[in-house]
Amino acid sequence: MLHFDTLTIVAGCFLLSTSLLAAEGPAPKTGRIPVILDTDIGDDIDDTWALAVLLKSPEVDLKLVVTDQGKPLYRAKIIAKFLQRAGRTDVAVGLGIPLANLTDQGGNQAAWVEGYDLKSYPGKAHADGVQAMIDTIMNSPQPVTVVAIGPLPTLAAALDRQPEIAKRARFVGMHGSVRRGYDGAKDPCPEYNVKANAKACQKVFTAPWDMTITPLDTCSLVRLKGDKYAAVRDSKDPVAVALIENYRVWCGKDPQRAAKASSTLFDTVAAYLAFADELLKIESLGIRVTDTGMTAIDPAAKVMRVATEWKDMAAFEDLLVRRLTGPTAK
Repeated sequence: MLHFDTLTIVAGCFLLSTSLLAAEGPAPKTGRIPVILDTDIGDDIDDTWALAVLLKSPEVDLKLVVTDQGKPLYRAKIIAKFLQRAGRTDVAVGLGIPLANLTDQGGNQAAWVEGYDLKSYPGKAHADGVQAMIDTIMNSPQPVTVVAIGPLPTLAAALDRQPEIAKRARFVGMHGSVRRGYDGAKDPCPEYNVKANAKACQKVFTAPWDMTITPLDTCSLVRLKGDKYAAVRDSKDPVAVALIENYRVWCGKDPQRAAKASSTLFDTVAAYLAFADELLKIESLGIRVTDTGMTAIDPAAKVMRVATEWKDMAAFEDLLVRRLTGPTAK
């Protein structure tokens, strides 16, 4: 049954009115972690991989996926179609705030949702994703984990509207560069999810919630290659098939790229940290977001859990393969 919260589309726009050894198969919802995914899906392909991992993780009860960093209609179409293909229309979709400099013309995965009508999504689609996020957190009988894998203007808007959400949720993010940069570079650098909207990130990083982040130090090292990638690429699982379809579209004029290996899977590490952390070294560090998008270690700043090194990245890759090719959590 269609359920749109007064979603109005005019000329392409819209009006806003725990462990590694856990069972790999579906588990009952009792005891599962309620999760909201906040994502800029449709730019880099790793957001789509992260959504797939959450859908395939029995520890997770994915409640809502909200778009961030503008282009809300384009991003929501990808989310809705992917959820539909996964048989998970129990998961709600929320349209985040638009940004004037990022219109809804689409992006690298636009061809995958060409002709898709968001009104056809059988689940709930909320025009006001900010309020949907607030309501999901405030009405949850247990703390919600917000997994954020993009710049943070939508989440910052939710904190502006209802600061109490930070007391009823925990934050897990793919953000920053602490001691290492992209691809293990020896010096830290401004990381995109922080630099793209440093003010929003500052607000989120100083809110009074428990925080865990995977910076470039760990997440920029993850790729699937060889037999591990081939297992996902060749899987007949509906989620894996939809994922690889998106990857091929995202590769555009270089379709052979999708035949050989994955791109860097930054966001999958944040998805993993929603339910486990045994494969990573976690340090408690004060992190300060600068106006230029650096995430500097500062003992006077808010202390958060930071995944600074891998203990066993090969085991994490194996976990990704098992999840993406195994049964879908219901």
